[in-house]
Amino acid sequence: MANDVDGVLRRLDVVTSALADLTQVLADEEDLSAIMDRVCRQVVGAIPDADLASVTVLRDGAAESLAWTDEHTLAVDRAQYEAGEGPCLEAAESRQFQRVAVGEAAERWPAFAEAATRLGIGSYLSAPLLLDEQYHGSLNLYGRQTHGFRELDAALLGLYTTAAEAALGNARRYLRARRQVDQLHEAMESRAVIDQAKGIVMAVHRVSADEAFTMLVDRSQEENRKLRDLAEHFVDEATRPES
Repeated sequence: MANDVDGVLRRLDVVTSALADLTQVLADEEDLSAIMDRVCRQVVGAIPDADLASVTVLRDGAAESLAWTDEHTLAVDRAQYEAGEGPCLEAAESRQFQRVAVGEAAERWPAFAEAATRLGIGSYLSAPLLLDEQYHGSLNLYGRQTHGFRELDAALLGLYTTAAEAALGNARRYLRARRQVDQLHEAMESRAVIDQAKGIVMAVHRVSADEAFTMLVDRSQEENRKLRDLAEHFVDEATRPES
């Protein structure tokens, strides 16, 4: 019993460490595919019975693999997509865990199971994965043995995916907020330089603010240049010291 408890605690430590590493990746990385690639590599290390891992995402009713541990894993995923059945699709669509061995898979998804057997896969464990408000999918584990994965494997994968979803959601909200702040900052800078250019036009041509802005817009269209770029060039030219 003590050895069993120690084994569970060691697995929990591995999962906790993987989640800590994932949190750092989320802080440094913005590309979703790169993040999911790290998730696949982490979860294979965290779940001892897993040999391969992938992430399936459903987009506009179609399934595709967003990340995978190797090309062999991608072939297993594609076998499901071509057959239109399998644990990853079932988990993504039903939002329920799928834990099956090769025998049960042959009964539930015969076309996929035949292809997976040819590819040397005997066990399947897929967990639903919410990527963001728009997309959902599944985190898939494949084993070359016919153990069918254990309940502990499913529990650990559930712990990982739950925490990963929360961390991913927080990270994506933070990144959206940061992009909005950057866009606002850029807009404020654009407004400032356009106002400077407008002020110069008003002083030189003795026109109103609206007329000066119209003159700048007309010139930007004539030269096929962005208004901000034109304004920056105009201000630079007007404020450049005479040689």
